[in-house]
Amino acid sequence: MAESKDLRIRSKVISEGVNRVPNRAMLRAVGFTDEDFKKPMIGVASTWSEVTPCNMHINELAVKAKQGVREHGGAPLIFNTITVSDGISMGHEGMLFSLPSREAIADSIEIVAGAERFDGLVAIGGCDKNTPACLMAIGRMNIPSVYVYGERFNRGILTARTSILSPLSRRSANTMTGR
Repeated sequence: MAESKDLRIRSKVISEGVNRVPNRAMLRAVGFTDEDFKKPMIGVASTWSEVTPCNMHINELAVKAKQGVREHGGAPLIFNTITVSDGISMGHEGMLFSLPSREAIADSIEIVAGAERFDGLVAIGGCDKNTPACLMAIGRMNIPSVYVYGERFNRGILTARTSILSPLSRRSANTMTGR
């Protein structure tokens, strides 16, 4: 039988040795076992937030991703980032924060993945700032990574006749077409 390759490309520095007992103690406090230290540590970057409808369900996806990582031999840890909604920040001074948020999100993913020495990453986003931010972080880190696009956007409250956004959408379309 062939010997399996050790996939702990970065986490090995905290998984072994007596001088890393304090590192492992912190991970034991979040539920790691002796067996987990023999597995690659995989970060699950969640952009869950209630500030935008695109991301309200992301935590559910992160929990499922964590379960999948565990079932396939990894030692997963979920962490969160910030997110900004262009739809809410649009048309006032809040928009000044939207584009810079992309860098902050990418940086936060890189910071956690680097500091925790993750061997791989699953990044889950769902809006027009955290999607490119997740991809930017993945491109910069040079570790095995997967991006999951998780948008599920409820576009208003439906009644028997119409959506609350329908009149707004029609007005916008009419303005753009000159009607």
